[in-house]
Amino acid sequence: MWQLDYPWVLLLLPLPWLAYRLLGEYRESRSAMRVPFFAVMSRAVGQVPGSARATGDRWQLPLNLLVWALLLAACARPVWVEKPIERERPIRDLMLAIDISQSMEATDYTDASGRQVDRLSAVKSVVRDFIARRKDDRIGLIVFGTGAYPQAPLTLDHASLLMLLDEVGIGMAGPNTALGDAIGLTIKLLEKAEEQEKVLILLTDGNDTGSAITPDHAAKIAREKGVVVHTIGIGDPQASGDAKVDLQTLQDIAQATGGHFFRADDSNALQEVYATLDRLTPHKVKTFSHQPKRDLFWIPLGAALVLLALCQGVAALASRFSASSRQQTEPGA
Repeated sequence: MWQLDYPWVLLLLPLPWLAYRLLGEYRESRSAMRVPFFAVMSRAVGQVPGSARATGDRWQLPLNLLVWALLLAACARPVWVEKPIERERPIRDLMLAIDISQSMEATDYTDASGRQVDRLSAVKSVVRDFIARRKDDRIGLIVFGTGAYPQAPLTLDHASLLMLLDEVGIGMAGPNTALGDAIGLTIKLLEKAEEQEKVLILLTDGNDTGSAITPDHAAKIAREKGVVVHTIGIGDPQASGDAKVDLQTLQDIAQATGGHFFRADDSNALQEVYATLDRLTPHKVKTFSHQPKRDLFWIPLGAALVLLALCQGVAALASRFSASSRQQTEPGA
């Protein structure tokens, strides 16, 4: 469909008529020579005074009015409005909190090649695949050990996120596990987010050994702020010391925030966990409509210019033809 961006310009259409009605007739005084025998001379050349008129007088007024209307139509900026273009925007903020405490160096995972790897290496491998599947989500990254630190802000630049993930190493944040602090940092980072759905995926051995805020208290605050926490227990619950997985704590956190608890005993189990999360937090997008516009002002403007050029050309040819006709009739006069 087409429309006029400035339709009020068309109010100027009657301006020439108003000027004709309200303004006085233009007169110009010039010096002239008086010829007493003008009547005799006019009869000699075969022309009657006052009968010679421009050949374009009949259509000059309609032409001017038509050109005026075309120019106003161009100034009103006619545009062609095309079909709406839809754009998708994520409405979910998703944080990944990865435990990089000393207990994550336990080599109780088997990779695809059958080689024993530490817990963090197994987690990184699966997280990369998970990020690749979440193209429409803003994803951030938190790492925690003795303290919790933001490794990457919420971003749609997943390539940079993967680079920052690769730089994470065991023990960078200290040897202990500040599980409650990681949840608290997530709440703080998501506090000003305007998105409807906020999700934290917490990957840890669940053995909190160094938080300033207890995991239970952090979970209650997360529930109040609308943050859903999905917890993933990594490692062997039968292990001893810091390597032991505290599954009960992770279950309590997930239950308090409306999330789900998963147990990942090996790399294959981690893959199944993320496949389940794909179903729990499906892609949700808002659709924005944008209608492109194509300018059409050049059509009436070009028509006005072509019309003027044609009429001026026709007038010039008619004037030359009239002069030739007079020259041909003069010998027989």
